[in-house]
Amino acid sequence: MAHDFTVTHSELLISAPIIGVRRDRVTMPGGGEAAREIVEHFGAVAVVALDGEGRVALVEQYRHSVGRRLLELPAGLLDIADEPALECARRELREEAGLAAENWGVLVDLVTSPGFADEAVRVFLATGLSQVERPEVADEEADMTLTWVPLDTARRAVLEGRIVNSIAVSGILAAGAALESGEQPRSVDDPFDVRPTALASRRRGVGSGGDMKRI
Repeated sequence: MAHDFTVTHSELLISAPIIGVRRDRVTMPGGGEAAREIVEHFGAVAVVALDGEGRVALVEQYRHSVGRRLLELPAGLLDIADEPALECARRELREEAGLAAENWGVLVDLVTSPGFADEAVRVFLATGLSQVERPEVADEEADMTLTWVPLDTARRAVLEGRIVNSIAVSGILAAGAALESGEQPRSVDDPFDVRPTALASRRRGVGSGGDMKRI
């Protein structure tokens, strides 16, 4: 029978504005226990916005963790409590690209780094685009630029290592595969089962299980 990996103890190591870090003690096959550090995340959304000419909207944004600007999809955190993923995607598309879309579907859900983080991202396909006013932005987003790239060119950029953001890689390749096969995106009402809950629950004052120690 499959082993039940039970958490026997949990402690919060770091509480930062957009992440938490906790250490769990987890039962292992054979009767022992092991410590596992987990980065807690709100989850996020991203948008493959395709215009009538088959071009995808990409933003270039500075990412301090890698010390460079990356080509990415418009994206953002699910950091408003209980906000539907689609509403967050609509907002981020407007804020980062100055766009609205008539048609929405789900391209792919992904868990970005399951070895140490619970971050999950829902990537939408948006078509029927129109321009809307982009609100004022600050920090890295004030340096963000928007570019339109033919989807085939974006796919080549992925395979050539020029687009390396994992969410953009997944969304671009999924969009290309769906268009080639004629596969329709999933409904926006399809459950987002891998959306993380621990960090959001903690910020609402709801325990995430285990013996939590705030340090």
